Amino acid sequence: MSDILKIGVLVSGSGSNLQAIIDRIEDGTLTAKVACVISNKADAYALERAKRHGIATHVLDHRSHAGREAYDAALVELLRSHGVQLVVLAGFMRIVTPVLLEAFPHAVMNIHPALLPAFPGLHAQHQSLQYGVKITGCTVHFVDEGTDTGPIIIQAAVPVMEDDTEDSLSARIQVEEHRIYPEAVRLFADGRLTINGRRVVIAPLEP
Repeated sequence: MSDILKIGVLVSGSGSNLQAIIDRIEDGTLTAKVACVISNKADAYALERAKRHGIATHVLDHRSHAGREAYDAALVELLRSHGVQLVVLAGFMRIVTPVLLEAFPHAVMNIHPALLPAFPGLHAQHQSLQYGVKITGCTVHFVDEGTDTGPIIIQAAVPVMEDDTEDSLSARIQVEEHRIYPEAVRLFADGRLTINGRRVVIAPLEP
């Protein structure tokens, strides 16, 4: 295994979390390399972000594959061709299958804009506002076969204001996303994460 962790980032949209990870790599606070960025949508702005930093990009259209498993098998082949060790989902709007998860055991991460297990699935910010919670936030977790049910790595809390809209709440949550996602990748790169049942144990820094 290379000393520098190789990441494959899967995207469908603007890629602001991808950008946060790239920024931390470039400022030296995260020792890793984004080996490739793969999107299921050709017009995803995240691809432009990657190209600006000289990162290999691929468009893998899910509509050109027979089903989810066939699509994920093609993903695995691409990721392995770049030597990827950690798969990072950054606004990837597809449910992944065991084909991907078994190829990268305990090495697929996602970020969700709520404090899981509250408000899984789509439109978490809308769910938070509708429910009337006073605090929400974001969660980085390992991916399993459920929807936003994998073991939790890091969470950050964000207060809900009385006059919040989905847009204003999303913007404040995103600030925290951009902070904790690179941190979760750093902990993985440093070998400090262990999964114990449902718990992710973070080892202390060596003295």
